[in-house]
Amino acid sequence: MGRARFFRWYRTIPIMLMLAMCLLTAGVSLAPSGIVRSLLFPVHHAEVIKSASDRYGVDENLICAVIKCESNWDSSAVSSVGAVGLMQLMPSTSREIERLGLVDGNAYDPDRLTDPVTNIEYGTAYLSYLQDHLSSRDEVIAAYNAGLGSVSQWLLNGSDIKSHIEYAETASYLVRVNDAYERYSQLYPQGIENTRSPFSG
Repeated sequence: MGRARFFRWYRTIPIMLMLAMCLLTAGVSLAPSGIVRSLLFPVHHAEVIKSASDRYGVDENLICAVIKCESNWDSSAVSSVGAVGLMQLMPSTSREIERLGLVDGNAYDPDRLTDPVTNIEYGTAYLSYLQDHLSSRDEVIAAYNAGLGSVSQWLLNGSDIKSHIEYAETASYLVRVNDAYERYSQLYPQGIENTRSPFSG
């Protein structure tokens, strides 16, 4: 009897979880956009992001999406492999960006990656560098996660990067960043600097 009751609950739990996710998704879609922006897709350091976006020719919504997925806007975040700050840059990557002359190391110390201004500068410069060497947003996002070398190798198998990603983490990352990119594009149609109260519609 006890085992039968357990299996009834065991079958019910996934259904309940799926229902909860449906309700959450419906709630997000019905909530005023200001509240969704404030709670789920905020923007911090908007002026810094806008400035870097203009300087490097990188879509501000892509910068926000990368920050959202990399650190969820936590400037002090440090990953288990040593990636640092808002855009989760490896110190070696920031130093290479400086060495290539893409960022002025005298103005932006490549070792101060917990500083939001510095981190956004190097992260955006890196996205710009990837844009210059790749041909689509999907390729840039995948390379930000897996590296330019990996993506270049995968592209030898065909032009559709989604079909040739060999790392599950990168495939998942591509989906998450693209979803965040679409959300930011929808929620900030006038640009990330033009936001209203979180309780407006």
